[in-house]
Amino acid sequence: MICDSCGTANQAGANFCIQCGNRLATACPVCGHANLPAAHFCASCGSELPAPSQPVVGAIPPIGMAVAERRLVSVLFADLVGFTTASEDRDP
Repeated sequence: MICDSCGTANQAGANFCIQCGNRLATACPVCGHANLPAAHFCASCGSELPAPSQPVVGAIPPIGMAVAERRLVSVLFADLVGFTTASEDRDP
């Protein structure tokens, strides 16, 4: 089964992606049948399936899984004239 989120090929019968950890099948709340993640209705009983949940940003990844995240940061660098001399006789 191919993961919709990252495109990784997973073994048949897997419930979670081995690369990103997202759920591969959606269980029907009525009969428990495992459906494809993109399905809107159960293939077994026809009940409407819950909307797929989005991954939680900032969630702790499974053990052994690294998560790449880009963040915007600002860095301020200031070079003060005479700071080293002035700081030598002060407490840290």
